[in-house]
Amino acid sequence: MAMLEVKDLEVYYGVIKAIKGVSFEVNQGEVIALIGANGAGKTTILHTITGLLSAKAGTITFEGQDITRTPGHKIVSMGMAHVPEGRRVFAQLSVYDNLLMGAYTRKDKNEVQETLKKVYQRFPRLEERKNQLAGTLSGGEQQMLAMGRALMSHPKIILMDEPSMGLSPIYVNEIFDIIQEISAGGTTVLLVEQNAKKALAIADRAYVLETGNIVLEGEARALMDDDSVKKAYLGE
Repeated sequence: MAMLEVKDLEVYYGVIKAIKGVSFEVNQGEVIALIGANGAGKTTILHTITGLLSAKAGTITFEGQDITRTPGHKIVSMGMAHVPEGRRVFAQLSVYDNLLMGAYTRKDKNEVQETLKKVYQRFPRLEERKNQLAGTLSGGEQQMLAMGRALMSHPKIILMDEPSMGLSPIYVNEIFDIIQEISAGGTTVLLVEQNAKKALAIADRAYVLETGNIVLEGEARALMDDDSVKKAYLGE
């Protein structure tokens, strides 16, 4: 049984059908990439999975449980974390307080402190800047903070929306290294990413989305060699 299964998903913005019967699955331990042009519907899918948008039709199942109509805060406590596009850190709060916000569904304070130690080990810069206001961090540091905050909920699966957007090449490489580390640590990853080459390089499997439809799916390495993917998304 897949950890996350999306079946025949339809999502509307008013009368516009943004997602047109999309189906895909994510198995435990996988890194799955969802690639496609701007406006293809990638972010809409993530928002619907995490309860920020409502599905018009179809089902979303997480660990065998139907979560199609489940509110977002309950989905977090079930073990799903979302790193939104644009990072969305709390600019007026310290780095430390931002991280604690990620653990708001967890009751055991000792466990939270243990997770905080692990996050600091993975992101030493966040510990160095723990008392700094999040809004004063660089773009790359804010992305690390958004990822660290998501890890504070101790998720089984983490959904990442455009983690490399707007970052310098050095930070892009660092962010993708961290995604691989998160995966190696046992957390399943669903990755939405404009940088198709980077995404396919670290993913196990991938789905290509065009105007609300999945048009291609398969092993990430095979898709990297697919001529239509090369032409449309890899600039080759």
